Amino acid sequence: MSTVFNFTFVPWFRSVAPYIHKFRHQTFVVGITGEAIAAGKLQGIVQDLALIQAMGVKIVLVHGFRPQVNEQLRLKGQEPRYYNGVRVTDSIALDCAQEAAGQLRYEIEAAFSQGLPNTPMAGARVRVMSGNFLTARPVGIVDGVDFMHSGLVRKVDVEGIRRALESEAMVLMSPFGFSPTGEAFNLSMEEVATRVACEMKADKLIFLSEVPGIRMNPSEPDSEDNPIDTELPLAAARQLLAQLPPPQVPTDTGFYLQHCVRACEHGVERSHILPFAVDGALLLEIYVHDGIGTMVIDEKLEELREATIDDVGGIIQLIEPFEKDGTLVKRDRTEIERDITSYTVIEHDGVIFGCAALHPYLEAKTAEMAAVTVSPQSQGTGDGEKLLKRIEQRARALGCTSMFVLTTRTMHWFIKRGFQPVDPEWLPEARKAKYNWSRKSQVLVKQL
Repeated sequence: MSTVFNFTFVPWFRSVAPYIHKFRHQTFVVGITGEAIAAGKLQGIVQDLALIQAMGVKIVLVHGFRPQVNEQLRLKGQEPRYYNGVRVTDSIALDCAQEAAGQLRYEIEAAFSQGLPNTPMAGARVRVMSGNFLTARPVGIVDGVDFMHSGLVRKVDVEGIRRALESEAMVLMSPFGFSPTGEAFNLSMEEVATRVACEMKADKLIFLSEVPGIRMNPSEPDSEDNPIDTELPLAAARQLLAQLPPPQVPTDTGFYLQHCVRACEHGVERSHILPFAVDGALLLEIYVHDGIGTMVIDEKLEELREATIDDVGGIIQLIEPFEKDGTLVKRDRTEIERDITSYTVIEHDGVIFGCAALHPYLEAKTAEMAAVTVSPQSQGTGDGEKLLKRIEQRARALGCTSMFVLTTRTMHWFIKRGFQPVDPEWLPEARKAKYNWSRKSQVLVKQL
């Protein structure tokens, strides 16, 4: 039994190591919905956050309290009021919000203070720091609706938060802000988390939400046959938002997406929407290659794009040295011109530094990733990862359930990214007929 465990644990732990090194000293802003706490998920989330912090990540945690405030209101015989998805906060709702925030902060701080032996929190010693880090202003009157004590973030005390993080504390923020005259305003967790991430120039903004992410087909958000789009470029996310009606409730597709887009537009490279219902969602998204939710990524359009006929010369120049040393199979110009729409390229300052092609075999619901090439000057910068992600997206969009590569020299790179070796007999019949048995390429498959 222990031998089997060693064979599974050791490779897994080694595969996680690059992400541990990558994220050390980075800053993550994590927004946790009140619904996650109401669903009893706080303990697991706290344990995962403590583990992430122990691996050197600086964390700002912003909690929501939507269901807790609504429950307090109903206990007082009041109904929650919203307009265009924003709470209308009268004096009673403000009292309820203050009560809910106080209770939740107590629960969260207590959870981080646990340290029982033989639990994930043993020896964690997480110091949680809160404070008046936000200055707020009123929403005011919009479309004739007086939002009263509902507010918007006016200013974030970036230096105060940074000093707290540098003292190795985790910063806990409630969705409350105060005016210069000391007036309290009820804010939304999503706006607070987004503004803090933008002002801090955080490396990640993460929402632990009621939704599993953004579906490939947003018009069918509840369909289990509609897979999650694990990586959404900023341009595509903007386009999707423009097609959607204004979000009113958290389960609307655009509700968290609008904040992810805003964050990426203001210097946050990656924003994530994760389901709190999945145990360990934070760990699965951060430390596993494919993740579990949707990541909106700020990538320049000119860097990663589908190839055009004008790119043929650049592709040939890129792959030629790899064809000469036998890493790639020789392709003539006519073949590349014919298949140019199958290629994705990475371009820096007008020069192509990486490419990959997608050849679908739809009858078998699979596709081949071919001609995967990254310039020696660009290797180690993540360009190969970007190409792989984009080709996976294209394959999923075609309805493929798997993707395969043929390689003689880069097998380990693909295995580290979820591919598994198979016998060449696995190949679709049309591809098997073209397989070069003398070259003895290794066939690797990844399930999508």
